[in-house]
Amino acid sequence: MYRAILPEGQIDCDRYEHTENGIELYDADDQFIAFVPYANLHAVADQDLYTSGRGDEERSIM
Repeated sequence: MYRAILPEGQIDCDRYEHTENGIELYDADDQFIAFVPYANLHAVADQDLYTSGRGDEERSIM
């Protein structure tokens, strides 16, 4: 699972593809979720970065 980090928030997705102008986000059923232009994308982070290894406790990476 991945998180696309945007200025307005985050979008969870199971996979993403790079295109010429941005990334396309897809869910576990391979359904299109969203297109994010590179200009609006801060990062794509692996979901594991958000867990501390001590259960499901979340931590900030920003």
